[in-house]
Amino acid sequence: MSAAATTSLPAAAPATVPEPRASRAPLWLILPALMLFTGVVLVPLAMTVLLSFHDWGQYKGIEPVLILKNWQEIATDPYYAEMFARTLRIALLTTLVTALLGAPEAYILNRMSGRWRGIFLLLILGPLLISVVARTLGWALLFGGSNGLANKLLMSLGVIASPLPFLFTETGVVIALVHVMMPFMVLSVWAALQRLDPQVEHAAMSLGAGPITIIRRIVLPQIMPGVLSGAIIVFSLSASAFATPAIIGGRRLKVAATLAYDEFLNTLNWPLGAAVAVLLLLGLILIVVGANALVERRYAEVSA
Repeated sequence: MSAAATTSLPAAAPATVPEPRASRAPLWLILPALMLFTGVVLVPLAMTVLLSFHDWGQYKGIEPVLILKNWQEIATDPYYAEMFARTLRIALLTTLVTALLGAPEAYILNRMSGRWRGIFLLLILGPLLISVVARTLGWALLFGGSNGLANKLLMSLGVIASPLPFLFTETGVVIALVHVMMPFMVLSVWAALQRLDPQVEHAAMSLGAGPITIIRRIVLPQIMPGVLSGAIIVFSLSASAFATPAIIGGRRLKVAATLAYDEFLNTLNWPLGAAVAVLLLLGLILIVVGANALVERRYAEVSA
């Protein structure tokens, strides 16, 4: 064959190598976590929802029949309305107090020098290393009736004539919850403060703005996403808290978590306790998702 004929032949196409199925790789990677999440979270939640529609009797126990008896009892009995209103009120007050105290605390922490910042950050995060039960019992020992250490000291000094009411009151539960939830608010606001350029404050000061104007017009709008994010965390944890309301509030001051506990373990009315737990979970999901959507929509540019 001549050289001209050989040059006129088309070149052979290179062998095609099949591309790896990269699009399916993320699915295989998340499959173990998805299976664990389904078995540990979704399946128990579905069983709890199904249990809330069962019947219960003192002598017959739990009957696997689908009825609306438990939900009708919650909807018609004013006791449950008062209990859920108390839960919401305590969670809102705790969130408000932690925001009012935690935001200035985080701002002061951010303005400190490196050495002092580390020391005070350790003091803020230190309570997280101690059990919630131990911290709450400390408040009970301080203000627990006439035998509380703080009450005895104040009465001996003549500051108060009778012990300060702390146990079995909403005020006591809110104070103890604020102490427990404060680190979450401080950390959320402090994380937002890391995005704040201090040169902006210096520029505003050089243009004649006072400290209050700088905080109100520059600092507060930029840390508001952190405040709202911390508020979401504090509210959800406060509304579902069990140990602190159980110790400080006792059996006289029921919230949703303690009521569900009593229905499960004291009266053994599991279907009613499941209905209370499911209703609390649904309420928290709606509030948290709505608040999170508000934060993302309004402060998307600030958070970016």
